[in-house]
Amino acid sequence: MPDQTLHGKVAIVTGANTGIGAAIARELASRGAIVVVNYPFPQLADQAKQVVDSLATASTSVCIEADLSTTTGPQKLVDETVRLYGWVDILVNNAGLAINKPFAEQTLDDWDKLVNLNARGVFLLTQAVLPHLPQPPSPKDTIEVPGEGEVKTERDYGRIVNIVSISARAAPPLQTIYAGTKGMVDSFTRVWAKELPRKYNCTVNAVSPGPTMTEGFAAAGEEFMTAMRPVMEQTPVGDRMARPEEIAFAVGFLCEPRASWINGLHLVASGGLFID
Repeated sequence: MPDQTLHGKVAIVTGANTGIGAAIARELASRGAIVVVNYPFPQLADQAKQVVDSLATASTSVCIEADLSTTTGPQKLVDETVRLYGWVDILVNNAGLAINKPFAEQTLDDWDKLVNLNARGVFLLTQAVLPHLPQPPSPKDTIEVPGEGEVKTERDYGRIVNIVSISARAAPPLQTIYAGTKGMVDSFTRVWAKELPRKYNCTVNAVSPGPTMTEGFAAAGEEFMTAMRPVMEQTPVGDRMARPEEIAFAVGFLCEPRASWINGLHLVASGGLFID
């Protein structure tokens, strides 16, 4: 088991009932974090509960339903988390939706679905979390150290990690709206990394996965995997897709207390498929 470096930290992971989000929840819990497993719809409650049951911190973690594509879902998720735990230390903006179509066939309904969840949901949820992140240290935060007297203590930073996508920068065909929403979150990350740390005592970073073998990809069938073959063959590290736990490890690293000087990073976890 990893060192319990996140023991007692409260982490919200959105869209954590499956795929990369579930892997992130398990990674943070393995380091001791209390995890709020977010899921969007009532019919996914059992799936989310199974994820919670699989966590190393299952006895203290919970699942919370909140549809982040709505204007009220993000605040609902934060309010319920704060009601249960009192604060938030880590926010992982993972929930997202992709629709792949030729540009000429993409519709306003596609636009609303992707923009409302992938971009607006991240915007509203992060705003709602800010007041509940760890407060900056004050001159009164001191301890008595034998032989040294009163010594100022340092309190942990909060962590905001946005899950973006290599699509934001690699610009693949068929992903006009999806790549655009992920590009928006990429820009959010850079702006927030400059604006938020001193005021809200946090760091802001992003992880961009490449193609990852989630349940959704696995269910896509042999034809899809055949279409993915050239992409996998171009990946320098190996002729395969990523495993969800490999993406989750990158998130866990950014949430560590020792990552307190890493801010504004766009960490691309794609096996070298995309190098900016």
